[in-house]
Amino acid sequence: MVENTFPSCSQDRMQLWRDQFHHYHIETLDFKKLTAEVMDGLRKEHGLIAKDLEGAAERMDRVEREMEYVESQTSPRACAKQADKVVEQEAWGPQEREEEEEEDWTELHSRVSDCADIFSSIRSVKILKRVGSPKGMWTTDPRSSKVYVFNGTSGDTVFQFSSVRDFSRSLGVSNSKIIKLPSEWSGAGGAVYNGYLYYIKQHADTDVQIVKYDLFSGSVTDTAIFPVESRASLYKLNPETTADLAADDEGLWLLYASSDSEPNISLAKMDASTLDIEETWDTRCPREKAEAAFVICGTVYVVYNTRLASRSRVECLFDVNDVVISEEAPLLYFPRRYGSHASLKYNPGEKQLYGWDDGYQIIYRLTTKRKVLA
Repeated sequence: MVENTFPSCSQDRMQLWRDQFHHYHIETLDFKKLTAEVMDGLRKEHGLIAKDLEGAAERMDRVEREMEYVESQTSPRACAKQADKVVEQEAWGPQEREEEEEEDWTELHSRVSDCADIFSSIRSVKILKRVGSPKGMWTTDPRSSKVYVFNGTSGDTVFQFSSVRDFSRSLGVSNSKIIKLPSEWSGAGGAVYNGYLYYIKQHADTDVQIVKYDLFSGSVTDTAIFPVESRASLYKLNPETTADLAADDEGLWLLYASSDSEPNISLAKMDASTLDIEETWDTRCPREKAEAAFVICGTVYVVYNTRLASRSRVECLFDVNDVVISEEAPLLYFPRRYGSHASLKYNPGEKQLYGWDDGYQIIYRLTTKRKVLA
């Protein structure tokens, strides 16, 4: 009689499967245990790293506060003249000096305008967008809401937007009105003032020209040749800019360097209608390490930086009325952003600066205070 071996084989296979299943189950449990231990270790390390980061953030905040304190205690080198300390004394002197100095007071008073604002702090900063080249300029007309964008350091095209909001919502420079100028602009020193676009025209080894372009008629209404050396750059950190036009409550100004050997920035008051030069000054503000400048109520504020971009700061100012003394110079550091400013344009109606920083368009809202005139 032959024995049936099938049940025995089936039992062996079942036992083998049970043994393998038990083995795999034990391995799975061990793997889960190991995974749990590793995850627990990672959580602990993550917690330690988070604490280290929090500590680093606190130390950075402490360093920033200490830097701000040092900056607030360190006066910048103001370049404004002190008009015989008239601001400190609030008078010219004793009674016996009144007749002697009456003529001087009349001369000073005649030079002081109704505009008496001085830049005191940056209220807020808004990074609008990033459009175009690392260097460029954007600005607004003080008497309208239109925005004008000069992309790059030269060209014959200007992009016009109906408002800052439209510019911020546009993709690049799409939806803009394209203004084709009859000649190329050079550098980031243009300005828009009372419906006219003023720009610097310069080619290699030629004179520096100022062109006045009527935005309404689309034609050039006037040009003026300015007696400066074509190779002289106004700001050492932005050598493409040979001259910089600025508009404020007083009208139109021109910042320039008379020659490449001249160490300081010069200033000229211009007649916006005829482009005639009314008066010129030596600001005594160095061109070295300068990146940009702007004018508020006849006071020039020169912004400095370093070759390796750091925090932009106002280190020098010059008041054409000789009213702002060194003690009045603001301690102004621009919030650290991307690099350094290629241009800074002031709108007196809005009390805002329009900055171009490494291709980013930035708006600085300013706080001003009154000059102490007498």
